[in-house]
Amino acid sequence: MVEFKTGTGKGTGYIALPEKPRGGVLVLHAWWGLNEFFKSFSDRLASNGFLAFAPDLQGGKVAKSVSEAKELMSKMDEDSRRAIVLGALGYLRSQPSQSGRKTGVVGFSMGASWALWLSTAKAEEVGAVVAFYGTYPGLAFSKSKASFLGHFAPEDEWEPTNDVKAMEQQIREARREVTFHFYPGTKHWFVEENRPIEYNRDAADLAWKRTLEFLNNRLL
Repeated sequence: MVEFKTGTGKGTGYIALPEKPRGGVLVLHAWWGLNEFFKSFSDRLASNGFLAFAPDLQGGKVAKSVSEAKELMSKMDEDSRRAIVLGALGYLRSQPSQSGRKTGVVGFSMGASWALWLSTAKAEEVGAVVAFYGTYPGLAFSKSKASFLGHFAPEDEWEPTNDVKAMEQQIREARREVTFHFYPGTKHWFVEENRPIEYNRDAADLAWKRTLEFLNNRLL
């Protein structure tokens, strides 16, 4: 765990360092907080040569249930989270191994919304975005210069398929590279091993394989 500066103070995050860093990837967690799954996901990226950094967007708290997560969401305003996301990107990009490189951003649910937003807010810095079951309706993707990969559940009560497909079309109309995958039989949070009800091993493994290939092709 490390500290970094934000526009309004300090943030904390988990950094996973490969022996010989290649590309850099910002990992933005779901509303549960920075739990062990998102740290281990960062470790997996590092084992494949990526310098991975996962900032804490929930003030050090971790939720284990939807009701707890909703409560956490209500305790921090969006401006504070925005400052943390921007500060974390700046911290990752300040690492010597990242000089002159584009950065990848991988987001899960709530974190996916921030990843999509970041591609437009920091278009010159973000080269690749991977969104796991998260959208950002109405975002001006014409401002982005990134490529996009998405992983979604076809019958997701939190992210309706029509909304996902509408966003995919918006990205395509903005002339950005985009590929969205739907995983039959899955639910929201299907790649998170610590969510036993929703976790789907086969879909999670395939999503990981696709994510790694995408990041390797866009960032290295």
